[in-house]
Amino acid sequence: MSTVKEQKFETLAMKRELYQLIINGERADSDSGETYATINPATGEEIARVAKASIEDAERAVQAARDAFDNGKWRRSPVNKRSRTLNKIASIMRSRFNELVELEILDTGKSLSAAQGQVMQAIEDFEFYAGAIVSLRGAVNSMPGAFQNITEKEPVGVCAQIIPWNYPLMMAAWKIAPAIAVGCSVVVKPASLTPLTAIVLGEICIEAGVPAGVVNILPGAGSEIGNYLVEHPKVDKVAFTGSTPIGKDIMAIASKTLKRVTLELGGKSPNIVFDDADIDAAVDGSLFGIFYNSGQSCEARSRLYVHENIYDEFMEKFTAKTKKLKLGNPFDTGTHVGAIISRSQLEVIDGYVKSAIEDGAVAETGGREAKVEGYEQGYWYEPTILTNVNHGMKAVREEIFGPVVVVMKFSDEKEAIKLANDSDYGLGSAIWTKDYGRATRVSKQIQAGIVMVNCPFSAFPGTPFGGYKQSGFGRELSIETLDLYTETKSIISYYGPKPLNPLGV
Repeated sequence: MSTVKEQKFETLAMKRELYQLIINGERADSDSGETYATINPATGEEIARVAKASIEDAERAVQAARDAFDNGKWRRSPVNKRSRTLNKIASIMRSRFNELVELEILDTGKSLSAAQGQVMQAIEDFEFYAGAIVSLRGAVNSMPGAFQNITEKEPVGVCAQIIPWNYPLMMAAWKIAPAIAVGCSVVVKPASLTPLTAIVLGEICIEAGVPAGVVNILPGAGSEIGNYLVEHPKVDKVAFTGSTPIGKDIMAIASKTLKRVTLELGGKSPNIVFDDADIDAAVDGSLFGIFYNSGQSCEARSRLYVHENIYDEFMEKFTAKTKKLKLGNPFDTGTHVGAIISRSQLEVIDGYVKSAIEDGAVAETGGREAKVEGYEQGYWYEPTILTNVNHGMKAVREEIFGPVVVVMKFSDEKEAIKLANDSDYGLGSAIWTKDYGRATRVSKQIQAGIVMVNCPFSAFPGTPFGGYKQSGFGRELSIETLDLYTETKSIISYYGPKPLNPLGV
């Protein structure tokens, strides 16, 4: 059952017979001629055909990126020129905003509001780094006598960037923007499930004036193309966002050639509600924290700890609002929760929930696959609240990556901190309290890269995003990210009146 608006969007996606690779500034078919279908998770239907990159294509892309970096003008171009180009990319993205939103929804099944916010942040990422690189500079350091030391920032080289399926365009922007801002060349491997907007972004970069070979896009199998890029001796750096197990594999492979690596990996983020919190604000923030993007977020606040004094009141409101969340047409402005990315991910989510219930957990609401009228062939899961859980359960310790939250009581600040830190992960966290002193104390003791205080939002351009422990290392979305794509060169000069003869020969 499709609406008129949906038909418009489907027509948009099918404008092309094929979404091609981007290699050396041109659209290209796969060397093998292979293509594959990308599926709309909301309907289970094919929406487009995509060229499937081969090893030969990956080799061509790396060589193009290498040549563009070693022999091209991009890394030597003035900062103001690169800045203008990034702003032009953002401008073109703004002019094609609706197209990017529509493609993102079709490719991922996420809700309209989620897609709009993520596309807007992708645009703002390019604008942020267009300004940030103006402040990128070296230093003059103190030296003894007639010596001078200056440092320069130089681009690290060719970067392989591997993008996840949960935020396809936004994550591509997080990686491409800082890398090309400092003068690197990139080979981007979007998730095979969600390649469309990354391909379009590559085309926009070329349209904006990014030279051939600087931005290359290779849709295809991660196990084949991703591994090849990580192993390649002409790739200088790898940036990966995805699961912790795959991140560990990438780190091991990259170590063979001592590549620079940054990893933004999984999470099992705690959400702590103290008894002095604004309960209504905490309820609304907690809903967003776990059910936004259908729970398919690395920093989803999937462990909810509520003070025993307000537990009953909080849970009554939280459960009631969870039951009101609307699943359905992702293009409907009234839809709160979109589809799950694939049938296999849906089964993973359901497996965690069933395991928890078998171990004694109680599903206060949800706990099963959802059947959405008009979208019966799509992949949907009911927003789920699990209580009567403990830290020995897989559903509490492992990342589910779906709209499932586990809820526990705590009695005091010390216990809350202990529970929050009892995890292999350390990406996001949230605190709800009116006590500024408590917020400060707890923030300093939580082992996580991001702490949200009375706020459900984890990332804005300019704020560092990254984790502790097995949530990875490196920070994205901020000034600090530029250091991840640059080398610091130290130049020591002597300007004394007499030649140096340190050996006295």
